[in-house]
Amino acid sequence: MIAKRHTAVAGAAALMTVGVLSFSQLAVTEYRSEAYGAPERFIPLPELNKDDYNTRMLALAHITIATSSPQIAGADSALASSTSRVLPISTASTSVQMPGSLWPVSTVYPNAMALLPFKRIVAYYGNFYSKNMGVLGEYPEDTLLAMLASTTARWAAADHSTPVVPAIQYIATVAQASAGKEGKYILRMPDSQIDHALELADKAHGIVFLDVQVALSTLQYELPHLEKYLKMPQVHLAIDPEFSMKSGNRPGTVIGTFDASDINYAAEYLAALVRDNHLPPKMLVVHRFTQNMVTNYKRIRPLPEVQIVMDMDGWGSQAKKKGTYNNIVADEPVQFTGIKLFYKNDLKPPSTGLLTIREVLDLTPAPIYIQYQ
Repeated sequence: MIAKRHTAVAGAAALMTVGVLSFSQLAVTEYRSEAYGAPERFIPLPELNKDDYNTRMLALAHITIATSSPQIAGADSALASSTSRVLPISTASTSVQMPGSLWPVSTVYPNAMALLPFKRIVAYYGNFYSKNMGVLGEYPEDTLLAMLASTTARWAAADHSTPVVPAIQYIATVAQASAGKEGKYILRMPDSQIDHALELADKAHGIVFLDVQVALSTLQYELPHLEKYLKMPQVHLAIDPEFSMKSGNRPGTVIGTFDASDINYAAEYLAALVRDNHLPPKMLVVHRFTQNMVTNYKRIRPLPEVQIVMDMDGWGSQAKKKGTYNNIVADEPVQFTGIKLFYKNDLKPPSTGLLTIREVLDLTPAPIYIQYQ
């Protein structure tokens, strides 16, 4: 297996991630049976609160909108502006947008019970087999869960308006240096390890992300291997272009890439699972720290069933991380943003420390997904 990571503008090797969630608190299915024993008749849950959604999206973009001004045609009543700024635009099918601003992105509203932007996700990343791939492999279970609880509490305290959901992000499909019996340069994790990630997330009252590094394979080939887990309401997906070796190179020798068509395939795959299994919306995290890791970003299509997060995945000094976030993620808007914080690599000189929670929240847009490696 290749040890992963990179500077905020370049890459070096490393690999792995997955996560899980608690049914009781977060992941109720989108439909419920009316009566036990009778033929099932599913009753839709209440619709998405679009006013709340739009207000939160504006807040992530650091745009303040008053709620007391008269209703504006074409805009939700809660979003009328008391300032001289151009008023936001909102329709029944697309979310709020400020003319002249990249953020928030106007795209489809999610289905009811979407986690974003109502919750902030704080994920611990890694693989249980490796201490070099992230925090999940470095600490005993009790220590890891205590660290995650402490970290999520600090994020919740820093932004009282946004509850925090802990996550275990487990690298379920790992790029590696050897070709393996299939010649795909990957190693799929056994069910026992994914089940352990689910158990950890349940103990943390959180959710799970299964992280996929396809190497010389494809999403079309790899996602069905994880389908039984992706059908679970608490399990979401992350994909890593760094290890998508369309060039045919061995993983870790060059930085890989995904096109919008790849990301759309993953979103549509998840959307079908959501529809067929009456699930709440899924999240799809896409790691990124260079321009070429994601091509044709304007063609990426969020769906009502799938919320897409572009995650700034580079390590380096505070200035490099902010610059990469602004130039690579914020300047190519898709739907939501995230950022990864490296407990070790972000401390390498000339860095003087990790970005603080306040520094992260002050980014525009404020990341709604936070990952620690």
